[in-house]
Amino acid sequence: MEFLIIIIFVVGYLAIALEHPIKIDKTASALLTAVICWTIFTVSGATETQLSSQKYMDFIHELGEKAALLSAGELHLEFVEEQLGHHLNEIAQILFFLIGAMTIVELVDAHHGFKFITNRIKTKNPIVLLWVVCLVAFFFSAVLDNLTTTIVMVSLIRKLIPDKEMRLFFAGMIVIAANAGGSWSPIGDVTTTMLWIGGQISAASIMKSIIIPGIVCAVVPLLYLTFTLKGTLGEFKDSGKSEKTAGNGNLMLAIGVGALISVPIFKTVTHLPPYMGMLLGLGVLWVVSELINPDLDEAERKNYTAGHALTKIDLPSVLFFLGILLAVGSLQSMGTLANFAGYLNTTIGDNRIIITLIGLLSAIVDNVPLVAASMGMYSLEAYPMDDFIWTYLAYCAGTGGSILIIGSAAGVAAMGMEKIEFGWYLKRISLLAALGYFAGAGVYLLMAQL
Repeated sequence: MEFLIIIIFVVGYLAIALEHPIKIDKTASALLTAVICWTIFTVSGATETQLSSQKYMDFIHELGEKAALLSAGELHLEFVEEQLGHHLNEIAQILFFLIGAMTIVELVDAHHGFKFITNRIKTKNPIVLLWVVCLVAFFFSAVLDNLTTTIVMVSLIRKLIPDKEMRLFFAGMIVIAANAGGSWSPIGDVTTTMLWIGGQISAASIMKSIIIPGIVCAVVPLLYLTFTLKGTLGEFKDSGKSEKTAGNGNLMLAIGVGALISVPIFKTVTHLPPYMGMLLGLGVLWVVSELINPDLDEAERKNYTAGHALTKIDLPSVLFFLGILLAVGSLQSMGTLANFAGYLNTTIGDNRIIITLIGLLSAIVDNVPLVAASMGMYSLEAYPMDDFIWTYLAYCAGTGGSILIIGSAAGVAAMGMEKIEFGWYLKRISLLAALGYFAGAGVYLLMAQL
C-alpha cells in the first residue's frame, strides 16, 4: 500500500511537471493525486510503517482506554480522520493567509497604489532593475515572509516590465531572493518559524548565523546574471484611459503595506496564527475601500471594492497549493518521510551531508513536513537550541525549495500569478537557484569551522 501511494505521488508530480505537454492543468493533477493517495491510505488499512511511526504511537496514547475498545481497522480509520483534519487545519491557515495577502495586493493595485513606487523607478536597464527588485525582496521577506513578499513583488514587476519573458525571469529571481531573505529571519519562512516556536533556534542566533549565507545565496546568481543577462524590459502600450482614483493610491498603499507589516507584530502580541493578522489587515483595508471615492457612481465604485479584488485573485493556484500539500501530508502521516530521514541518518551519518540533502529534497517535497520530520528525528537533548544542525537546517530548508518552482510557497504563488511553467523554470531558473544554494551552504559550513 505504501509503495503504491508513493508511485501515485510520483506520477502526480510528473503530471504537474508535464502540465503543458499532456494538456492537463496542474491544479487538477494535484487535487487528484491528493484524493487518490488519501483514499488508498484509508481503504488499505494500517501498514508496519504507520504502526511503528511516532505519530501513530502518540495517537494511541491520546486515545487512552478508548484504544483498547476499538478494532485494528477502526483504529486506522480514527487515525486517518485525525491526521487528515490535522493537515487540513495547517493547510487552511496557509490558504487563508495566501487569499488575504492576494486580496490586499489586488485592492492596492486597483487604486493604483503601486504607482508611488513604480513612478520612482526610472531605470530601463534590466540588470540594474533586477538588482533593485531582488535586494528589496530579500530584505522585505525578512520583515514579512517569503510568500507575502513574492506576491507583492510580482505584482510590482507587472507595472515595470511589459515584456512577458523578461517578467517571468524576474519572477523566478524574486522567488530565489525572497526564500533567501526569509531563511535568516524567525518570521521570514514557515520552517524557520517552526524551529523558532519549537525552541530549536533563537531569533538572535538565526539572524547572526544565516544572514551572510542568505546574502550569498541571493547575490551569487545576481552576479552571474550581471554578465550574462540579455534582453530588454519592453514598452507598455498607452491605453489612453484616465485613472480616476489615483489620488487614493498612496492612502491604500500605506494601509496595505501597514497591514502586511503588522502581521508578524500581531502574531507576537496576540499569539494568534498569522492568517488572523492577515484577515485583520484585509478587513481594515476593505472598510477603507468602501468609504473612499464618494464621488464615483455605484458602477464605477464596484471596480475598487474588495469584492471585485476577490474575483481577480488566482483561486486555481490556491487549490493547487491545497492539493500538493495534502498529497505530501499522506506521506507524512504514513511515516514515510520520517523513515526516510532515519534512513539517511543511518546510511550517511554526516549531519552536514544529511541536512544539505534535506534542503535539496525540499525542492521536491514541501519543506514543512521535512523540517517536522527532522525535528522529530533529532532531539533537543542531543542537539540543544542554536546547535549547528538547527541553524543549518533553517538555511537549507528555506533556500533549497527555490531549485524547483513547486518547492516553496513563494514559488507556487509566483507560478500561479504569472503562469510560470514547471519546465520553463527548470530550464531558466533552477541552475541559478542551485548555484546560490550551494554557494550559501559552503559559506555557512566555512563559517561554522571558524
